[in-house]
Amino acid sequence: MKQSKLFTKTRKSISADETSKNAQLLIRAGFVHKEMAGVYTFLPLGLRVIEKIKDIIREELNNIGAFELKMTTLQQKDIWEKTDRWDEKKVDDWFRTNLKNGAELGLAFTHEEPLTNIMKNYILSYKDLPVYAYQFQTKFRNELRAKSGIMRGREFIMKDLYDFSLNKEEHDKFYEKMKSVYMKIFNRVGIGDKTYLTMSSGGSFSKYSFEFQTISNAGEDVILYDKDKKIAINKDDYSEEIFIDFNLKKEELKFREAKSIEVGDIYTLGEKYSKALGLTYKDKKGRERVVYMGSYGIGIPRLMGTVVEIFNDEKGIIWPESVAPFKAHLLSLNQNEKAEELYKKLEQAGIEVLYDDRDARPGEKFADADLIGIPYRIIISAKTLKENSVELKKRDSDEVEMVKIDELINKLKVKK
Repeated sequence: MKQSKLFTKTRKSISADETSKNAQLLIRAGFVHKEMAGVYTFLPLGLRVIEKIKDIIREELNNIGAFELKMTTLQQKDIWEKTDRWDEKKVDDWFRTNLKNGAELGLAFTHEEPLTNIMKNYILSYKDLPVYAYQFQTKFRNELRAKSGIMRGREFIMKDLYDFSLNKEEHDKFYEKMKSVYMKIFNRVGIGDKTYLTMSSGGSFSKYSFEFQTISNAGEDVILYDKDKKIAINKDDYSEEIFIDFNLKKEELKFREAKSIEVGDIYTLGEKYSKALGLTYKDKKGRERVVYMGSYGIGIPRLMGTVVEIFNDEKGIIWPESVAPFKAHLLSLNQNEKAEELYKKLEQAGIEVLYDDRDARPGEKFADADLIGIPYRIIISAKTLKENSVELKKRDSDEVEMVKIDELINKLKVKK
């Protein structure tokens, strides 16, 4: 992509009311546009990051036999009444609307009810189970105070996966598998070393559930964590009972306290939705059984915002290579003819590159490159061309390396 053709521009400053670092940097670097509190447009650079994150998640979920679908945003009132969740006293963060005939509809903030209702058409026998279905979907939540930039929005993209199992035992096996799948995802995104499987209250469906909490000063939660054993407890749910039930010895754990961001959660739903909506199957003996369920969520913008909160410095964002909008940022210092040749070679080699071909001062190009935060910066100038080379610099390092142009592609292909 040529930067001169990119309609977005970097900004030196933004409105003082945007207090979260992730939103400040993403707005300044041209990744997002703020429509209103809790509502952001993802511009071309931001959308590339969103899609990189989705691709990582999609690959890991497909590997365990899950199938992707895309559900509707508009939801019917009657199926929510069957689970007793249409009542605003019980669910107060709905956005609702009306058809012209007066019928009430909800704007989706979660999809347990409609997907359970859909599955009644396809789950009839024990042979049809288990089913693992997921989607990337725009959700709407009527947050009282939208804050934390893109990490807590009124409109956001969620990956929600639901398992439909024969019984609790089958569900439990999948539930355990999802713990490791989520950690694979967070490792690939770049935050695995700061992310802890965290024990938490299970609410209505089970005694306990698990969150995935990433240590960050921008977090709204507080966890107690053991760095060596990779165990954490949500401080709000701490009790002597996360030791007895999980067979943990308190004296063997060295807990530290830290603020954290919840980047994912996994819940056992049991039979609540399947019973309410009549999702059953016939077992091997022809007896009618209720399907057992679980749900697994990751907020995509929240994950993106968490990455930015962790990977930045005083100059701007420092993207992990796995989710960066481009692998390399090519800066031409009055050498556009040679830079154009190199740009085409990089693209032909399958290396994603943002080419800064703008008529701008070197200092402006360097500052923008640091703010945008692409992992590798390539500088081509009269000085480097005298040695038939370019300058190569990693965004998270001060070290500059002179690399022969003929060797650059191979060097970038192996660098991580």
